[in-house]
Amino acid sequence: MDLQALETDLLSRIAQAPDPATLESVRLTALGKTGAISQLLKSLGAMSPEERRVRGPEINGLRDRIQTALAARRDGLEAAALDARLASERVDLTLPAPPRRRGSVHPTMQVMDELIAVFAEMGFAVAEGPDIEDDWHNFTALNFPPDHPARDTHDTFFLNPGPDGVAGLLRTHTSPVQVRTMQKGGAPVRIIAPGRVYRKDYDQTHVPVFHQIEGLVVDRGIHMGHLKWTLETFIARFFETDAVTTRFRPHHFPFTEPSAEMDVQYERIEGGIQIGRGTRWLEVLGCGMVHPRVLANCGIDPDEFQGFAWGMGVDRLAMLKYGIPDVRDMFAADPRWLAHYGFSPFAAPNPASGLS
Repeated sequence: MDLQALETDLLSRIAQAPDPATLESVRLTALGKTGAISQLLKSLGAMSPEERRVRGPEINGLRDRIQTALAARRDGLEAAALDARLASERVDLTLPAPPRRRGSVHPTMQVMDELIAVFAEMGFAVAEGPDIEDDWHNFTALNFPPDHPARDTHDTFFLNPGPDGVAGLLRTHTSPVQVRTMQKGGAPVRIIAPGRVYRKDYDQTHVPVFHQIEGLVVDRGIHMGHLKWTLETFIARFFETDAVTTRFRPHHFPFTEPSAEMDVQYERIEGGIQIGRGTRWLEVLGCGMVHPRVLANCGIDPDEFQGFAWGMGVDRLAMLKYGIPDVRDMFAADPRWLAHYGFSPFAAPNPASGLS
């Protein structure tokens, strides 16, 4: 084979290769397993020693020159491709930047994280349960009488009966999570239960879907003093003030006995409220000692264990803390509203650096 002619042909094809794929085809033609230069190298084994001493350096030199030419052409093609890409993706830095959409944390989710942070520091675990419940977990286990108004269709969203003829419902509170937790793990218990709940209400302070967080403590020797300390400590940390004055008013809930509503002292300032000042009282939550019948329904001996529970609306707390006038706006999916009331996703609430 005429090595000079082969080299001239291969160098010409390498120089004219317009892209990396064509260049790779030339490389295989020359240096592939069945390439021309590879075949020449294989033929050295059949030559006499004298002929091998002459032809060996010639063939190896040809291989080295072709490899060098291939590498140089590959570098040239890659540089040209980079230059073309840079030219096509050029950015004029003198132009104004386009507006950027920034995501925000919804006030409800912000307050939910704040509540979890406060109660986690106090030793509470987070428990969750299904949004679709049955009558027993939502009402009967919690000591609701059969004729209680909450069981009516004007207050609760009932689902169509299933194959077993039993109609499910959308939970009206997160208290069924407490029932399931006590049934599963028994006592002692110290949990909070955040989540969505559903009721047939719609006005400036009520919506059909809203958020609650409830707490439950069950242990030996629990009394109302523990409940009062827990809630007053929570209010002080949540509103980030030591000047908290509370009062407990007798109330009635089927699942607690005795029951109470807790008020905090506040003052209205520039459309918002200031906790710990003024002479007004604001009702923020309901609470009480867990009814012995509820403990028995969940498999816990009420003669050995006692407990307390409370529940509060997360959306309502967000309105109080951050001056939101209408709860319906919180569910309107208006990006302008969220841009105004939203929170940075990079500032997670924690007791060390602050909640809000």
